[in-house]
Amino acid sequence: MKTATPQTNNPPATGFANRNRNEKTMNESTIIQLQPHDEHNRELESNVHPPEWQNPTPADNYHLVVIGAGTAGLVTAAGAAGLGARVALIERELMGGDCLNVGCVPSKGLIGAARVAATVRDAAPFGVNVPEGSAVDFGKAMERMREKRAGISHVDSAQRFKDLGVDVFLGQGKFTDDNTVTVTRKDGSVSQLKFKKGVIATGARAAAPPIKGLDSVDYLTNENLFSLTELPKRFGIVGSGPIGAEMAQSFARFGSEVFLFERGDHILTREDDEAAAVVQNQFEKDGVNLMLNSKDMELAPAADGKISVKVTQNGTQSETVVDQLLVAVGRAPNTDGLNLEGVNVDFDKKGIQVNDNLQTTNPRIYAAGDICSKYQFTHAADFQARIVIQNALFAVGPFGKKKSSDLIIPWATYTSPEIAHVGMYPKDAKEAGIEIDTYTQQLEHVDRAILEGNDEGFVKVHTKKGTDKIVGATIVAENAGDLISEITVAMQNKIGLAGIGSTIHPYPTQADAIRKLGDQFNKTKLTPFSEKMLGLLRRLNVGK
Repeated sequence: MKTATPQTNNPPATGFANRNRNEKTMNESTIIQLQPHDEHNRELESNVHPPEWQNPTPADNYHLVVIGAGTAGLVTAAGAAGLGARVALIERELMGGDCLNVGCVPSKGLIGAARVAATVRDAAPFGVNVPEGSAVDFGKAMERMREKRAGISHVDSAQRFKDLGVDVFLGQGKFTDDNTVTVTRKDGSVSQLKFKKGVIATGARAAAPPIKGLDSVDYLTNENLFSLTELPKRFGIVGSGPIGAEMAQSFARFGSEVFLFERGDHILTREDDEAAAVVQNQFEKDGVNLMLNSKDMELAPAADGKISVKVTQNGTQSETVVDQLLVAVGRAPNTDGLNLEGVNVDFDKKGIQVNDNLQTTNPRIYAAGDICSKYQFTHAADFQARIVIQNALFAVGPFGKKKSSDLIIPWATYTSPEIAHVGMYPKDAKEAGIEIDTYTQQLEHVDRAILEGNDEGFVKVHTKKGTDKIVGATIVAENAGDLISEITVAMQNKIGLAGIGSTIHPYPTQADAIRKLGDQFNKTKLTPFSEKMLGLLRRLNVGK
């Protein structure tokens, strides 16, 4: 399947993310520029940072002032307002944060299009013959993503939150004392907000890793990747974590020649090794050039605006020239400009320090989401926000205080196949002194997976040794991100493998792989005597 590069009046956008985000000051002049400026991005902007927005007159005092309107801030503000609290929400860039604008939402739009491209490419074994010369229209795929993102954006819009009873302030928030935040707009106007409790939900941003020559080239991060309108012919990606892996496979499926640079000896190094191996095998089938064991990276401008990438692999230096380079390594907390020192909120390069109740070192101020959590996922930020609402508004009374350590947080990497995980890995259990049993069901023995041609993968569950208590699980499957929820529900509600095994699952489904693990566990409970009795009963039934 060849790739068409459509002509467009909108050049590939690199503008806003070429600035050094580590040196920026947090003020309204640094608002992310949505490129290209088409009808979809204009709709998005009108929702999440409307140019004509007028900040309201502040209330005399707020129960909560929330700085940051990403997932954590939005959930905190909406939930608290729904309970009758007076809430102010401050956002200096785009409401919806990274997830809506430059993260979860646009990336899944691209991944969806890339999966369709791969399905068409690999349709012949199913008896579906695609005409020779069929092409991927990358520009159209990106336009569709922008359209869908804009359509979703009203949920996070300034107007919707105003309608929910939240006072929405656009501009830079800054603590001036223990109960005051000022909001400064680009025009210099200032609002002063008094509060009983404050919440910091400013999130994190792409960090510039220490790569020689990085400052000499125009590179992409997640903040401007989704503004591309033309497909890079040769695309370099630094880092094979979730973002790097997802985009490497997607762009390869669109038709780019992708070079994925990774310091380790395999991709997705934080995941289960066997799970990563399954995905890596698919990457090779998709044509991703895996530049593993890449050390001593050096970047430099090359001819015609291209980028030279030099690395040393196993003692040998090589050079790769690419049209675009995505740097997908590292995140930095958005703590600049908040005057945290002035209100005694401790923080470091990893983010704001909080206790188990998500309270900062200033007892009047809480934090939630990427700014303070090692779990930098939208769903984690959502549930941390719920903890903040209860602890900030109902610290005294029958509800008590909620702990973030009680959260059971699953996650997924949306490659094909996907990898999803929840709970402990074996190394975590070993460090905690917990002995485990491991049960594995290969998808090659699951009928639905076989019939759909998606039988490379497995479900692996770890239980506390000698019991059916689940302490962790990893799934590798096309829809692993959906399947992991069954195990998460079981863990949350203290249902073991035996309970899953006794639950009827519809046939044929991929989820039947999880039920089969319950059968595996139940077989381990058979004593030699019970096995002999069952054998006798089977023989007697045969005799009849």
